[in-house]
Amino acid sequence: MAKALIVVDVQKDFCEGGSLAVTGGNAVAAKVREYVLDEDGGGADYVVATRDYHVDPGEHFGEWPVHCRVGTEGADFHPAVADLPFDAEFRKGEHAAAYSGFEGVDASGSGQSLEQWLRARGVTEVDVCGLATDFCVAATAKDAETLGFATRVLLEMSAAVNPG
Repeated sequence: MAKALIVVDVQKDFCEGGSLAVTGGNAVAAKVREYVLDEDGGGADYVVATRDYHVDPGEHFGEWPVHCRVGTEGADFHPAVADLPFDAEFRKGEHAAAYSGFEGVDASGSGQSLEQWLRARGVTEVDVCGLATDFCVAATAKDAETLGFATRVLLEMSAAVNPG
């Protein structure tokens, strides 16, 4: 039985100064960095990241300002997390809206989904944090729970679009 930390969408466009900024995004990035680099890494055996990764997500850009477009600086991870030792990255939303990290595909080219990747490593428990609590973090946590993973949301390392 292993545990994973899922860091959701801590990207420049979702932090202060980005095109779809979440208040507190920069602070979340700093807290995630501190947590991951802590002596025990929060007790996680694996640390994975999700990335909003839009090529042409269709109507999604009608619902939200243009954000995390592939090839732009806004799609990059926040500098505080960009050099963290993630065990894997999962990209989501290339051609359609995608909120949950479980909709993503391993960026290494393996084609594995987040669920497949976690199960292959014996992960049974996940902690979820990142941006934004009320959208992608919530969707990722709900999917994790539905898929049978013991799930905890780390609110102190997350921030919401609509903080209430």
